Amino acid sequence: MQLSNRLKTVADIVTKGNRVADVGCDHAYIAIHLAENNIAPKVIAMDVNKGPLSKAQENIALWGLADKIETRLSDGLLKLRPGEADSIVIAGMGGALMVKILKEGEKSLAGVKELILQPQSEIFLLRRYLHGKDYEIETEKMVKEDEKFYVIIKAVKSKNAETYEKEIFYLYGKLLLEGGEPVVKEYLEREKRLKVQVKEVLAESASQGSTRRLEEIREELSAVEEALKYF
Repeated sequence: MQLSNRLKTVADIVTKGNRVADVGCDHAYIAIHLAENNIAPKVIAMDVNKGPLSKAQENIALWGLADKIETRLSDGLLKLRPGEADSIVIAGMGGALMVKILKEGEKSLAGVKELILQPQSEIFLLRRYLHGKDYEIETEKMVKEDEKFYVIIKAVKSKNAETYEKEIFYLYGKLLLEGGEPVVKEYLEREKRLKVQVKEVLAESASQGSTRRLEEIREELSAVEEALKYF
């Protein structure tokens, strides 16, 4: 199974030998990769929609991996029993939705050793939630694919989970900023350009709403500039 750069990065940080639950599995590409390459001895591929799950079942059968991958129709983690998985993978959803899934499926997380998360938006909400639930953000990676930037987070339960002292660490990821990877700098520079453009447009408008948004965009721009000082 040839994965995209984004999904390959997600799969690569799963701890080898762990049993995996892939939540929102779509067509089961990650599940198939994990089973095919003997990274996970058992994968439970879960999705809330029947269509994608049916396609996942077809793909699993095509690759001859039905003995290693089980499929379940499930709203988030609700059909996962406590102790069934060591790793939870959730990829390709908004950060707020991921927080909702983790909150509602808290009982299912008993015994889970790691969360592998690839949020599409509102990543700061997810980082804050993880720290609030005593998860240490152990790894963060950023990849660029088709002119889009993606963040992948690996979080583990910890009695001494760190709380970030700076707001920009929640906004842009402490490990990403301290890692100094060129792709992160590229992302931040693009964010700065976009925010400058928005600021210029808003500065020409005189409405009350635009004035409020202008103040917000100035604060956002200041945060991006602070983040760029790490590069």
